[in-house]
Amino acid sequence: MITELRKKSQVTIPKELVMKLGLKEGDKLEVIERNGTIQIMPVAVYPKKYLDELKEEINDIRVRIHAGEQPMFDSVDELFAQLDGNNG
Repeated sequence: MITELRKKSQVTIPKELVMKLGLKEGDKLEVIERNGTIQIMPVAVYPKKYLDELKEEINDIRVRIHAGEQPMFDSVDELFAQLDGNNG
C-alpha cells in the first residue's frame, strides 16, 4: 500500500490496516527507524504509578517464593484447581 507524506510530516494509515489491527482514534503508536525502514507499532501506555505498583507486587511475590510462602503451580489448570478447592 502506498501512502503520501503530507504537511507537518503526517501520514495516513490505510483504512484496511486500521480495521485489520482494530486501531481507533487516540491509540498510541511507536514510530522507529530500523535499517533504513520506518516501523509503526501500536503500543499500550500505562501510568508510571501503575507500573511501580506492579513491580512492587512482583517483588513481594519473589520474596514469598524464596521464603516458601508462595505456592507455585506447574500449570494454569493446577492453579485453578487449587483456587476451586479441588486438589485432584
